Amino acid sequence: MNLLLRVLLSAIAVVILSKILPGVGVDSYLTAVIVAVVLGLLNFIVKPILVILTLPVTIITLGLFLLIVNACIILLADYFVDGFTVSNIWWALIFSLLLSLFQSILFSFLKKDK
Repeated sequence: MNLLLRVLLSAIAVVILSKILPGVGVDSYLTAVIVAVVLGLLNFIVKPILVILTLPVTIITLGLFLLIVNACIILLADYFVDGFTVSNIWWALIFSLLLSLFQSILFSFLKKDK
């Protein structure tokens, strides 16, 4: 249940960001859900491989290169999902940063009080 809520909240964040950012577009709400699932899968499968391959550059840039890795993940999602468009790597970088911010805010509502 928690996973389904996370996917739906990520889809809401994708829709909101596509309305705000002119370089990002989503055709429908179903496409936003698909983008959320694809981003989750890419972050789970592809991102660790990219992080390991780019470890020397990441160390030299003190971790800032991970922003470029995140933007590449967004561009991969653009490649795989038909109704999702990102103009260039700069919009992907901004989208990645804002998506992380929105997800951290939205996911904080799912935390249980202990």
